[in-house]
Amino acid sequence: MIRVLLADDHLLIREALVLLLETEEDIEVAADVGRGDEAVDRALALKPDVAVLDIDMPGLDGLAAAERLSRDLPGCRLVIVTAHGRPGNLRRAMAAGVRGFLGKDTPGRRLAEVIRQVAAGARYIDPQLAADALAAEECPLTPRELDALRAAADGAPVSRIARGLGLSEGTVRNYLSAAVTKLGADNRHAAARTARDLGWL
Repeated sequence: MIRVLLADDHLLIREALVLLLETEEDIEVAADVGRGDEAVDRALALKPDVAVLDIDMPGLDGLAAAERLSRDLPGCRLVIVTAHGRPGNLRRAMAAGVRGFLGKDTPGRRLAEVIRQVAAGARYIDPQLAADALAAEECPLTPRELDALRAAADGAPVSRIARGLGLSEGTVRNYLSAAVTKLGADNRHAAARTARDLGWL
């Protein structure tokens, strides 16, 4: 029996997936949650074989939850299901140890097959998403520029970003200015939106 934790913030989708997976004789849904932080907490408590995570969730997004679970619960295989198959998201998911990556337009029965594959140690990447990732440009931002932009994404002032990153305000302004220039954005908020849309944040 493959024990699965399912995390999606849309209740209707989550309930439909639970019902679908429970028709499979070899799959048991151990828990279903609607937030990324809940997914991490429940997975650490229940130790499922596979965690199926949506990317866009409150608390922690699915990629951040995957990064935490990869570090703290390495025996749990990770699958990302998303409506946003951005190339940067795929790269970040692979770096986090995700074994399955598929779009929400995938047929339900295919999800069950992917769960079986990753539980057995194999990988499944949606072929179209993989092709898009190979064709996409690399992120031009440095890790520190990404850190500053990530911290600025919620509208935090430079002083708070500087404290959070342990940097001077001038250094933070320089990182943000470089990111804005590299992305051809009008300001740091637009740069953060662009970077997020491309899956770099």
